[in-house]
Amino acid sequence: MIDFSILFEDGEALVIDKPAGLPLDRPRAGGPALEDHLDALRFGFQREPFPVHRLDRDTSGCLLLARNPKALKRFSAAFEAREVDKVYLGVVAGDVTGESGTIDLALSKISSAEKGWRMIPAKKGKPAITHWKVIDRKPGLTMVEFRPETGRTHQIRIHALAGLGSALLGDPVYGDGTGARRTMLHAAALTIQRAGKDPITAVAPLPMDFDALGFDVPGFAREELEAFAVPAWEGPDAAEPGEEE
Repeated sequence: MIDFSILFEDGEALVIDKPAGLPLDRPRAGGPALEDHLDALRFGFQREPFPVHRLDRDTSGCLLLARNPKALKRFSAAFEAREVDKVYLGVVAGDVTGESGTIDLALSKISSAEKGWRMIPAKKGKPAITHWKVIDRKPGLTMVEFRPETGRTHQIRIHALAGLGSALLGDPVYGDGTGARRTMLHAAALTIQRAGKDPITAVAPLPMDFDALGFDVPGFAREELEAFAVPAWEGPDAAEPGEEE
């Protein structure tokens, strides 16, 4: 059993710090998944919580779970209406030009027998917008804050490559998969407004593998728990369809 860090909890919502390497759904090849732990995350509630949005297997950080069907419907509608503020931290495997900006590149899914499925920029694809800001720099690496306005599959990963000129460190699909044991992307913060209630706000500590790179990231505590073991990469189709960022 994973000892999940609980970042927010009330009667209708739970935000956990999802460890890198843990997929939400059972991989085709088998293995552990978040669904194995949903019963333990009931914490006395009648129903198991249900993920409201998607995170890639490699992506760590804030994951919102709804504790009842009505909350799930409201939260899902808020994501669809782009009413949720999401902040991601990513390590770009290159020197990013400029300090901030907006990437507006529509995305489309393609698939081949050789490489499996992946996303590409395409004029006739689904609109995808990501705002970005450089946080810190190291030789050959750039820590970037990403604020996705939309939530397309692999949006930040392909926007880093196509919009900033380099893939995320460790990304085996859009980069060369070197430099890190996983794609270096962390869902650092999440805020969702609620009518008549205080907003849901959560901030996930900086994971140890991010911290080990030595970047200065103001405002984020360091992860104290041992990182979840990242499984070996299984090829470009290892990520499950429908995952975001």
